[in-house]
Amino acid sequence: MHSNKYTLLFAVIVTIAASLLLASAATLLRPYQERNEELDLKTNILKSLGLVSEKGFTPEQIEQVYADSLEQIFVTETGDVTGESGLPVYLRKDNDNALVALAIPISGKGLWSTIYGYLSLEPDFETVRWVTFYKHGETPGLGGEIEKEWFSKNFAGKKIFSPSGELVSIRIARGDAESSVPENQLYHTVDGISGASLTGKGVTEFIQNDLEKYQAWFKLQKSEKE
Repeated sequence: MHSNKYTLLFAVIVTIAASLLLASAATLLRPYQERNEELDLKTNILKSLGLVSEKGFTPEQIEQVYADSLEQIFVTETGDVTGESGLPVYLRKDNDNALVALAIPISGKGLWSTIYGYLSLEPDFETVRWVTFYKHGETPGLGGEIEKEWFSKNFAGKKIFSPSGELVSIRIARGDAESSVPENQLYHTVDGISGASLTGKGVTEFIQNDLEKYQAWFKLQKSEKE
């Protein structure tokens, strides 16, 4: 009996000690985790705008490029520009303050997870420049391919508005776009990922939903340029 009590007490003490150590480690590491998450976010914004590549940039360089090259604004679903809250837009401008590209955050459900990314547009507010997906839990080799450069390249040059000015967003095809959709829809359709049609369906839906939030602002900017 004495031996059983000792064993139980020892197990309780070890469990408590381990819990305290894990909690302390989590608390100590949290600032580093938050720092890495923020850096990952900034890197993907910059990648979508063509300001950094996959490799070759230190954290310090990422921070410097982000601070020097971007302007962040916030807009409403009715197209107004607000102060420090609302829908974020990241603007890349040249030395003459002319718009080079803009990016917006996109996110939504895939097959297994919430997917996060950024979609950038050319200064015409309708031609896709690039897209990045940087945080997800999709299946490696299948839906997880959304994070690869070959998939992002599919989006470059696609249009989010129809020739008549209707927001049509970007659609992920089931397989090869050229063989699965009419020719007049290719301007807003990209090749899908083999074996990942449900991930593609989710991406299609949340890109549409997010672009709809910004469409009033996009249309206002387009009309001011015309």
